[in-house]
Amino acid sequence: MQKTKLTVRIPHELLENAKRYAAEHNTTITNLIEAYLCSIPARQSMENAPIVCRLSGILMPNLLVQDYKKHLKGKYGS
Repeated sequence: MQKTKLTVRIPHELLENAKRYAAEHNTTITNLIEAYLCSIPARQSMENAPIVCRLSGILMPNLLVQDYKKHLKGKYGS
């Protein structure tokens, strides 16, 4: 994975606390930030989402938006 340089502005006290923590845990600020960012769930495609899997194949493949609008008009009027 290619690394990218990032500039972040944080309060001085927070940086000092992070440096102390990193030193105590034999790591770097970069590693701490990377570990935290890795803990954020990646955006997953909806293709494999449970709701999509359950609904896949329910509608006819040739169904048009106009067909759906016609259905709604018949069901609810106007």
